[in-house]
Amino acid sequence: MDLATIIGIVSGLLLVVWGILGKGSLSWFLDFSSFLIVIGGTIAATFVSFPLDKVLASFKVVKKAFSTNGFQPGSVINKIIDLANVARREGLLALEEAVEDINDEFLQKGVMLIVDGTDPELVKNILETELSFLEERHSEGKSLFDMMGTMAPAFGMIGTLIGLVIMLKQLDDPKSIGPSMAVALITTFYGSLLANLIFVPISKKLKIRSREEILLKEIMIEGLLSIQAGENPRIIEEKLKAFLPPAIRKSLSNDGKTEAGVNE
Repeated sequence: MDLATIIGIVSGLLLVVWGILGKGSLSWFLDFSSFLIVIGGTIAATFVSFPLDKVLASFKVVKKAFSTNGFQPGSVINKIIDLANVARREGLLALEEAVEDINDEFLQKGVMLIVDGTDPELVKNILETELSFLEERHSEGKSLFDMMGTMAPAFGMIGTLIGLVIMLKQLDDPKSIGPSMAVALITTFYGSLLANLIFVPISKKLKIRSREEILLKEIMIEGLLSIQAGENPRIIEEKLKAFLPPAIRKSLSNDGKTEAGVNE
């Protein structure tokens, strides 16, 4: 589990509850009808905006916001350097046996294309096309939560308008004006809280996760094309490190693992 996501949501809710209890009662902010308007309206608008299969598929990607960070460029570079060493010693056809030790389907497909003698330009086009559609699928999941982040406050305002209409219909009872106004504003509170603490932050986290995964895939493409071109493993390592920020490059160099792979 990604502790940052869990800590952020839980601490945000606790701070809101603490702020409420400091000046009032939590029961004042509990209204099932208001919550139903915000959640029901937001989900309904999402289904109107996206096809059913896209909605169901996008909800599955939310687990990436709560999963641990799988961004491990060091292990990817090490694996590519291992493949480069095998290809340099035994030839490209020897990579077929190494495929069994590869867990990533994208990298596995790229290696098999090389083993099959596919033209380098075609290898690049195939992998980049798959990467493009991967990015599009990620974008759909992110856009769904962007949509929910926009709709939640909007339906909060709709709930507020409903409450105000009900309140105005009861102006003959002055004692009901205060409580009715409070209930009317609760829907706006729910909408803003859900949008700013849940939907929009999850969208941002999914965007970061998508960028990380795409970067790893770009490293794989460059590494595979370099192996197919017969480049020196040490040169390949330096090329792949160029994709990474200086801090990560330094940590990889200090770790010593990539160097070990080159010297095999």
